[in-house]
Amino acid sequence: MSNAVQSVDRALRLLELVAADPDGRRLSDLARAAGLAVSTTHRLLTSLEQRGFVQVEGETGLWHVGQTAHRVGAAWGRARTMLAPAMPHLRRLRDATRETANLGLIEDGWVVTLAQAESREIMRAISPPGGRAPTFCSGMGKAIVATWPDAQIDQLIDRHGLGAATRNSLTRREDVHAEMAKIRDQGFAMDDEEFVPGLRCVAAVIEGPGGDAVAAVSVSGLSLRMTPDKVARCAELVQRVAVDLSGRVAV
Repeated sequence: MSNAVQSVDRALRLLELVAADPDGRRLSDLARAAGLAVSTTHRLLTSLEQRGFVQVEGETGLWHVGQTAHRVGAAWGRARTMLAPAMPHLRRLRDATRETANLGLIEDGWVVTLAQAESREIMRAISPPGGRAPTFCSGMGKAIVATWPDAQIDQLIDRHGLGAATRNSLTRREDVHAEMAKIRDQGFAMDDEEFVPGLRCVAAVIEGPGGDAVAAVSVSGLSLRMTPDKVARCAELVQRVAVDLSGRVAV
């Protein structure tokens, strides 16, 4: 085992030990349980602390699970809750369109792909699970944000900006609001080569049990195949799938 891999293994072991005790663990206890020197344990815990995976109480010296670890765990639970009902729909959507079907949500200002049923075409769109895209360059991102009040959309723009991934990307606030109004009117969103040149995406929003937008489903493919007629057909299909999944997935 290389030194780097060994360090990762030891750090993860320490994280498991910290997580196992809700009351917190002392440095010496963790070192003893992990079979490591106190100095090594402290170095690894400090690295984990810098990334937010653990935190230490200044007065007691007790180590606890940090916010980042909770976020990672919550993401796993959220993905599991969503994937069970979604995957059969994604596969059927893939088969009906012959293009890649995706499930995603917005996290920290980015669209994150949770799951995907990959097209069987030789040339196909791929954004593997865990992949990220700027919200306003993504069909799924725009489908979700279009359900928000204008003030909340402006807050997202103020916080994360409007980067130009391609020459088709939305870069002006007024264009974003015009696009959101169009999406609300037609019931679906589109990424027209706004993130990757040569790729188009059609998306619709998925609502949770309470009626709030929790995710989106999309079909993405090469622009040369995503003709206006095919885009219209894909829009019908993704909206149908979004309705079928709404109320069945939650975050």
